[in-house]
Amino acid sequence: MKIAIVEDHQMVRRALCALVATFEGMSVICEAKNGCDFFQKIKEIPDVVLLDIQMPVMNGFETCKAITDKYPEIKVLMLSQLSDKETIFQVVKCGAHGFFTKNSDPDELQCALRKVTDNGFYFANDLALVLRDVVLWNNRQLESYYGSIVLTNREIEVLCLAAQEFSSAEIAEKLFINVRTVETHRKRIMEKTGARNFLGAVIFAVRRNYISLDSF
Repeated sequence: MKIAIVEDHQMVRRALCALVATFEGMSVICEAKNGCDFFQKIKEIPDVVLLDIQMPVMNGFETCKAITDKYPEIKVLMLSQLSDKETIFQVVKCGAHGFFTKNSDPDELQCALRKVTDNGFYFANDLALVLRDVVLWNNRQLESYYGSIVLTNREIEVLCLAAQEFSSAEIAEKLFINVRTVETHRKRIMEKTGARNFLGAVIFAVRRNYISLDSF
């Protein structure tokens, strides 16, 4: 797995690089001090960008939007010391695939990187609480938009299993289909819901009562 690290504090950036280097199957292919620096330095497309939120010149939210617009195949895992509701809202809104707090256990970072790659999303905070807050956010606008979306029964099955953090391989095994078919369903779900990331599709599923928050 190829990782890029974008963090303005050199000491923190170097520590993250050293930590990721200890994770099996992972390597850091790019280090940058802000979003502009990242776009100037990128030569090889990473699988995941570990992205700080509070940076000068081009902050994490601006950088995330630019990355997901230009390189939609890249997963973005945002880093911050903040974990308040407004920060979480902005993380979801800018299209990030996950959120990791800097005061989390360093060993959890490896899990976060693998989950954001395998499942399409990861949140260090309790996922049910994140979803509950976001589902209540901008309620009327989302309800009007979501009301026109129709998913097939198979797409709903895939979405519900993905929301429970099953990987594509695990979903394929449970539904007796191949992994490529699961990935096709995931792609169609994203297209139909207009979600910037799979967390957006999960929010859609909660709002349409395909998934109960009690299941998380």
